[in-house]
Amino acid sequence: MSENLRKRSGVAGDAENVQEKTDGADTHSDKENIHSNLRDSEIDSEDDKNGRKGSIDLSSNIPTGTNKAPFMLEMLLQDLPDKWRNWVVRGIFSFLMLTFFLVVIYGGPLALMITTLVVQVKCFQEIINIGYSVYRIHGLPWFRSLSWYFLITSNYFFYGESLVEYFGVVINRTDFLRGIVTYHRFISFCLYCGGFVLFVLSLVKKYYMKQFSLFAWTHVALLIVVTQSYLIIKNIFEGLIWFIVPVSMIICNDIMAYVFGFFFGKTPLIKLSPKKTWEGFIGGGFSTVIFGFMMSYIMCQYPYFVCPIEYSEALGRMTMECEPSILFRPTMYELPGFLCGLLNTFGLPTTVSLYPFMLHSLSLSLFSSVIGPFGGFFASGFKRAFKIKDFGDVIPGHGGIMDRFDCQFLMATFVNVYISSFIQTDSPQKLLTQVLYLKPEQQLQLFHMLKDTLENRNILVPSV
Repeated sequence: MSENLRKRSGVAGDAENVQEKTDGADTHSDKENIHSNLRDSEIDSEDDKNGRKGSIDLSSNIPTGTNKAPFMLEMLLQDLPDKWRNWVVRGIFSFLMLTFFLVVIYGGPLALMITTLVVQVKCFQEIINIGYSVYRIHGLPWFRSLSWYFLITSNYFFYGESLVEYFGVVINRTDFLRGIVTYHRFISFCLYCGGFVLFVLSLVKKYYMKQFSLFAWTHVALLIVVTQSYLIIKNIFEGLIWFIVPVSMIICNDIMAYVFGFFFGKTPLIKLSPKKTWEGFIGGGFSTVIFGFMMSYIMCQYPYFVCPIEYSEALGRMTMECEPSILFRPTMYELPGFLCGLLNTFGLPTTVSLYPFMLHSLSLSLFSSVIGPFGGFFASGFKRAFKIKDFGDVIPGHGGIMDRFDCQFLMATFVNVYISSFIQTDSPQKLLTQVLYLKPEQQLQLFHMLKDTLENRNILVPSV
């Protein structure tokens, strides 16, 4: 009897153990399913599910131009050490870029604006292509088209603003264009809203995070590229000197910093760019100040460079002819007192004749030497974040277009802010453009108000 009970209890115990093991297996399986579901919920696309999620390394996807050179040039320089080979390639293509820059300047404002637009589009392409490589969105061509749609919409808005501001007198003579100009901002907003709606409609399950990330990437690229190119265009309309001198300063600083760093550089400047040295930074800064001062002196003597671009009612066309403003006329300046005593001892004059713009050029050169390089450091940090050497391979020895214009965009913003803060005043041309948008009775009211004011100040003889 007792033996039978022991057998039965043993069988029951074995059954319980089997059940516990089965329950444990089921629990373990359930936990694995839960963890698997959690992992799947965190995966944003099929690319990530296939194990491609990890640290971003785009070195094999983005073409690089730093070590690239034409075949014939490669053959000629094959016996040189890598350091000197790179120096020669960079030097040759720097000279070619400078030559192209001078040709564009000779072509005038229109050639400069077209070049700015081409550079803007290429820079946007390089940045947005990195975004596509980072977020690896495949099979969504509609979304790629949306990025370019936003670029066109942004250009329509910003360049339209420029046309309204500088060509308003001409545009107001055409009824069709007058309507487009009057509602320019509303049309621009409607175009943007259309792109916004298309973006929402293009959202695809399992790609939400990447699509929103690339949407933000696109808008940051537009902010950096389109806004800055718009400011460059505004600087050009203020006078070619406001474009040529700052751009030349950045070029000079970049070249001289490279030369000083190549021959004398020993002390690292910043970890983001290990090849940058204090010797190059300081040497490039001094060279830029001297270069900017001399170049400003030369260009101030030519109305072609200093006159703003305006529409002439008398000539019936856009013109760059004017009476140079006080900024571009020689002015006598008294030297500081501590120098006057020394100069008097040797019978030297204590005054000096300078163009006021030359003093403003000191501010521009200091910014391009001290703050301008940080645009390049920012770009270096961006490239290091994604493990790429260059933005592209358009320019052998240099990289992509963005690699050459990373500092230019920052400089363009400073110049525009500097002009609006210390230089610019509303011209009769711009005021007339605003007046022409008033209703006829408002224009007549303004005319009588201005007439009465001039008569009361004895500037205008009262009519009998």
